[in-house]
Amino acid sequence: MGIGRNLSEKKGRELCELREETNTNTNKSRKNRRHRLRKMTPGQRLFQTCNQVFASTGPGIVPSLQHIEMLLSVLGGIKQEDVGLRPDMPYFSTNNPRRTPKITYLHIYECQQFSMGIFCLPPSGVIPLHNHPGMTVFSKLLFGTMHIKSYDWVVDLPPHISTMVKQSETSQSSDIRLAKVKVDADFVAPCDPSILYPADGGNMHWFTAVTACAVLDVLGPPYSDPHGRHCSYYHNFPFSNYSVDGISIPEEERKTYEWLQEKEKPENLQVVVKMYSGPKIVEN
Repeated sequence: MGIGRNLSEKKGRELCELREETNTNTNKSRKNRRHRLRKMTPGQRLFQTCNQVFASTGPGIVPSLQHIEMLLSVLGGIKQEDVGLRPDMPYFSTNNPRRTPKITYLHIYECQQFSMGIFCLPPSGVIPLHNHPGMTVFSKLLFGTMHIKSYDWVVDLPPHISTMVKQSETSQSSDIRLAKVKVDADFVAPCDPSILYPADGGNMHWFTAVTACAVLDVLGPPYSDPHGRHCSYYHNFPFSNYSVDGISIPEEERKTYEWLQEKEKPENLQVVVKMYSGPKIVEN
């Protein structure tokens, strides 16, 4: 009995010591990781954080609240000079003000889990209303003033609602769904980064450049036609254009609802893809 008790106490002490050593090593590992992140360039820090945040996510799977806060914090600290951009660069000017300005997308990185890139918009540049199927999207306005309008689908409606919609005018309608306006406002840099989710937070949005501006985007996961995550574009119509039996919205709230109808990619949308040439990001 005495020998068994001594062995049990010894094993208990060894187990406690092992736990303490494991906790110490874990804390040291976390401190070392934070230290390494602090020593990195802002772009490298963002890349490493995205690797961590999106490692265990996928289509329709939102990162944990802790990971969301971590990525928003890193993204919020990035400035235009951190990615080598200035408003006087050719990306942000247009030679013909009568034509729809060309938009430049600076490709930084893409894998199956996430993508990073920067949209460069001259004044009056527009990224039309589009969706982000199954994605969690983080955006940071690096400089300039941009008008953002975003929507979420209204989901608590009868199934196959598009077949119930009757247009108040003479032309026929099809594939029309009701959406609620989430955001409709100007944003001026510097401002906090924004986030949209697969089913809410303004999953469908469009950008209009009030002045020359740049937007850093992180998508998790990225668009992928083979996996059904293709970019869809939409027309928007006032709520008063259509009526549906059984749907009643107070007059004062109707401006916050609009009908969206999918359309082909706009012919005047010109997006030129170029490789990012700012401070180097190492893919390790």
